[in-house]
Amino acid sequence: MEVMNKILSESDAKNKRLEFPARSLSAFPMPDGQNSVQFVAFDMNDQQWSLKVSIRNEGKYAKPWLKGEWDDYVHQKGLKKGDKVILTMHEEENGERIYRIRAERKHFGFWYSIDDQQ
Repeated sequence: MEVMNKILSESDAKNKRLEFPARSLSAFPMPDGQNSVQFVAFDMNDQQWSLKVSIRNEGKYAKPWLKGEWDDYVHQKGLKKGDKVILTMHEEENGERIYRIRAERKHFGFWYSIDDQQ
């Protein structure tokens, strides 16, 4: 299941967090009374990235963001404004959730995996 497919803003690429689409929160069961959940995502090279989805404690909207090793991921992949990040989730029969993250860059009108270029 595709959890998120987002073209990065300047803020996503330069700050230490990614503004996360609220519609994607259902892929991250958050314990009652908590405003964050940690998970591990594997990139296309099977490298593990420890990430964390957080929401505001107050206000009308959850306004989620992704942190953890996001900044390290951005630097290693050389991400910039206009690149795309895709996060997927597969639920195993035992209920375990497996997350995958990949980055793409548009070149001459086509999206190419950044992971393949490393």
